[in-house]
Amino acid sequence: MKEILERAVREIDNLTKKVPQGKHIVTGDIRKLSGGLYRQIEDKTIANVLSLSGELLEQHSWAFGVIAFDWAYRVREQYTPETYDVFYAWLKKYVRGWGDCDDFCTHAFGELLRQHKELFAKMSGWPKDEDFWVRRAAAVVLIPGIMKDDYRGIDPYRVADALMYDPHDLVQKGYGWMLKCLSQVEPDAVRKYLAANSMRMPRTAFRYAMEKFDKEVKEKLMAL
Repeated sequence: MKEILERAVREIDNLTKKVPQGKHIVTGDIRKLSGGLYRQIEDKTIANVLSLSGELLEQHSWAFGVIAFDWAYRVREQYTPETYDVFYAWLKKYVRGWGDCDDFCTHAFGELLRQHKELFAKMSGWPKDEDFWVRRAAAVVLIPGIMKDDYRGIDPYRVADALMYDPHDLVQKGYGWMLKCLSQVEPDAVRKYLAANSMRMPRTAFRYAMEKFDKEVKEKLMAL
């Protein structure tokens, strides 16, 4: 293992030893550590940084995963369409829950999609994937572009349609969250979408999606 990775292992171990019994490491402490370690990496080319991140992910540890995804986001100015293959492999192999999914997709993977919107076409199978976190990712990965109002050529409603009847509550919450973000950019369109789909959208997704509307709009939607 490279020296920087051995250093990461030691630092995580030190943090773990300092945590009171019954508690766990705070995410903010991991991110602070991640930034310090990243500054010590001499070769910051995307190939080297993603290679190091991959080795961290091989530890199958939440803390190392936070660092790996953070490092991947820090080289975002070097992303190319080919970065998709690395990120998709990580999504399938290393993400195992909603926390990992959201961290990865609202930062590194979401930024890749925002930069290279042509990659949206490669995600058509995500809503039918056997892994719920990949299905959740189909919606959550759109959020960075939506929040920056930079998603032209990407169709969030198509993703919501594809996930509409998903039985997993975390997938329903995921596309509901995506629609909630979208409602801050194009409120009228989202309101009309929710009204048109009020009878078929699971209430979990429906309630998430309308959270940012004012009281009057919420009441009208809930009455449908």
